[in-house]
Amino acid sequence: MTRKRIWVAAATVGVLTLGTGAGVAYATSGDNDNNPISGDALSQASAAALAETGGGRVTETEEGDEDSYYEVEVTKDDGSQVDVQLDQAFHVVGTKADAEGADDAD
Repeated sequence: MTRKRIWVAAATVGVLTLGTGAGVAYATSGDNDNNPISGDALSQASAAALAETGGGRVTETEEGDEDSYYEVEVTKDDGSQVDVQLDQAFHVVGTKADAEGADDAD
């Protein structure tokens, strides 16, 4: 009987641990999280964005952006910023000028 109680207690702790972990994972996967592009996708997204803007440097990236599959922020030589929206195949689906600090005004 003691062995059964130990097993039940261990299973209960395991379930509670998994439940807590799932809650933490859910809480940290909200829309405000920035999931940077990585690996080969970063190279392809950067090249597509820089071709669209005519140059500059990539200053921020995001995969799973609310507007598109990829978003690449490019800072041009004059200091202006452009957000380039890309689909999963790295085709440009939109661009918009990005005023530095515009999101901070909310």
